[in-house]
Amino acid sequence: MIGIAQLMVILDNSIVNIALPSAQADLGFDDAQRQWIVTAYALAFGSLLLLGGRLSDLFGRKRAFLVGLVGFAAASVLGGLAPGFELLVAARALQGVFGALLAPAALSLLTTTFTEGRERARAFGVFAALAGSGAAIGLLLGGALTQYVDWRWCMYVNAVFAAVAFLGASILLPAHPVEHRPHLDVVGTVLASAGLFGIVYGFASAETDGWSSPLVYAFLAVGLVLLVAFVLVQRKVAAPLLPLRVVLDRFRGGSFLTILVLTTGMFGVSLFLAYTMQQVFGFSPLMTGVAFLPMVACIVLAANTVPALLLPRTGPKPLLVVGMLLAAGALFWFSFLTPESGYAAHILGPLMMMGLGMGTAMSTSINTATLGVDPGDAGVASASVNTMQQVGGSVGTALLSSIAGTAAVGFAGPPIAAALHGYTVAFVVAAGLFVVGAVVVGFLVPLGRTTGRGAVTTRTQNAEQAAPEPAGTGLAGVVRDAAGRAVAGATLTLVDTQGREAGRTVSDDGGDYALAAGAGDHLLVAGAAGLAPSAQRIVLHDGRTTRGDVVLDLAVEPART
Repeated sequence: MIGIAQLMVILDNSIVNIALPSAQADLGFDDAQRQWIVTAYALAFGSLLLLGGRLSDLFGRKRAFLVGLVGFAAASVLGGLAPGFELLVAARALQGVFGALLAPAALSLLTTTFTEGRERARAFGVFAALAGSGAAIGLLLGGALTQYVDWRWCMYVNAVFAAVAFLGASILLPAHPVEHRPHLDVVGTVLASAGLFGIVYGFASAETDGWSSPLVYAFLAVGLVLLVAFVLVQRKVAAPLLPLRVVLDRFRGGSFLTILVLTTGMFGVSLFLAYTMQQVFGFSPLMTGVAFLPMVACIVLAANTVPALLLPRTGPKPLLVVGMLLAAGALFWFSFLTPESGYAAHILGPLMMMGLGMGTAMSTSINTATLGVDPGDAGVASASVNTMQQVGGSVGTALLSSIAGTAAVGFAGPPIAAALHGYTVAFVVAAGLFVVGAVVVGFLVPLGRTTGRGAVTTRTQNAEQAAPEPAGTGLAGVVRDAAGRAVAGATLTLVDTQGREAGRTVSDDGGDYALAAGAGDHLLVAGAAGLAPSAQRIVLHDGRTTRGDVVLDLAVEPART
């Protein structure tokens, strides 16, 4: 059910893109108005995602998920019934509003339902496969519906997806009652929504008005200023819309950056290759969708095998970097396309390579970005993932389209050859962005397996595995010496206010430990051979895992006389 909902949200852009020429002929709107069919959805969806994520935390994820499904389906039916341009744009905006509630609720349900090791990796593999291949599936489905039925069914089909997901979620998904309901950060909500609106609208305007338009820079500047103000506000308010602890973790920060870069290239590939196949090679809309299936298959294969097998052993860094470099190589390979190129010889190979890279990096990044967040922050962490996807798509479409258009204008040759030259230049730029992204992520993300706030690495006699944090109330952290090195085999004892032992454990080879205990004041005593023991006061909160890192100094030997 969660995967169906995510697929519905992701494919909605590409499925509408295929339907746009038929819708334009039917409803009679001009080329200048056409971009608003796409922009209205992107603006509402992108600017309200953080609010939608926090609402799912405040009022319950299952409830937000079901409301989002019903609203998205109703808006889709309204768009399918639209007799004119204005109602279609309004329906698309309404889709974006409910999509902003639905998407983070779906991912946060996945985050809190699958919490351990390989089971989590497989679940996120399926989810990431749908996220990574949604645009291509939309092209295939949109082409079939437009060619054989009617463009309006590109809207109606969402009601079918939503009905299946709603029925399954109502029966199978457990309720997630909200025990602690903090106040909504109104100021942060306004700043975040307005800032994201400015960024998305600025890039959308660049695609249509060009980078010489002052309006583009005005919206981008205002959006950036509002987002900076949002960050400053989040540092001070008691109940922030986006707790900065969610994004400041280096594992999560690198994962968010990976998602941003991946979606930038993904939208460029689906857009430019779709045009190339139809304009240069003469493919029909349906055949264009079929041509993308090898990439979809590779995304599904990589997303469901590579992270599940390697992520618990290697940690996210190698998978993120290798996945982005594979995708960069595929984009650079696409830059050699000419009007004489053929699908099997020149497109199939890089398509499959792109799928393997996207599947590996996307699944790993989504998994890591949501790993170990407090249950009360799961919705907003999931919304941050979707925000990166939406902003990445907007940035990629606008930036690469502008680059392709500029390169095509300066090319001396037939129009089709000029357009293809523009696309190949855009592919080179996108490949460069992926390489830069891989380098930055390589420096940002630490080596080793993430403990987040919840997954602690443990070692048994026969195998190494990722162990979850204590269920409910507990304590987790890492033990290091004064030089910052991990201390293995340290003994940690938790003592309550009555002097009774509340828990005891030993740190693993990475220095990580986890303890389950009741809420209240405790004393954490830690010691290891050759190091001075330490003691610190720890306050455990009901239903949450508290972070308790420990630093042990060198033991001081008594002076000899």
